[in-house]
Amino acid sequence: MKALLQKIRKCEICKEHLPLGPRPIIAAESKAKILIIGHAPGTKVHASGIPWDDQSGKQLRKWMGVSEDLFYDETFIAQMPMGFCYPGKGKSGDLPPRPECAPQWHQQVLDQLVNLEMVLLIGQHSQRFYLKDRLYKSLTETVAHFDEYLPQHFVMPHPSPRNRFWLRKNPWFEEEVIPVLQQKIEQLAATQ
Repeated sequence: MKALLQKIRKCEICKEHLPLGPRPIIAAESKAKILIIGHAPGTKVHASGIPWDDQSGKQLRKWMGVSEDLFYDETFIAQMPMGFCYPGKGKSGDLPPRPECAPQWHQQVLDQLVNLEMVLLIGQHSQRFYLKDRLYKSLTETVAHFDEYLPQHFVMPHPSPRNRFWLRKNPWFEEEVIPVLQQKIEQLAATQ
């Protein structure tokens, strides 16, 4: 795994498309039981080099019911975005993840995660890539049917502050889905 992570961190496959230049963000150890697959790092994460080191990360840790220490324990939780580098600003937030990363690196990382028991697919980009024709018409419908993807995948909306309206409109997510997520993580942590 160390050699693979070194290769990924030196990747420049889409260099000419990156406004801040390449800085691939990934954290993993082969023993990890959980893998978080989100969109792509934002500017704060690009600057720090630490996955989910922003408001979205705070919300995600809250949803997962884990401490910062456990969240960043790579022997338990691995972090791999769809796009490893900051993609740039769009009209309504960051641009989508660069399309080169996932086909180039994801399977190689997954092959090294020998104890993997659950993959959190956060947001539509990861869900589209991994669930393909098993997706529902909208992210809301997909997340509402989260139990159909268990035990392998746990589907979630992105924890970005920009999604506060979605959360207000869909209170069932925090009332019904989050307790299931926390219970599953608790069970996996108990066997750590």
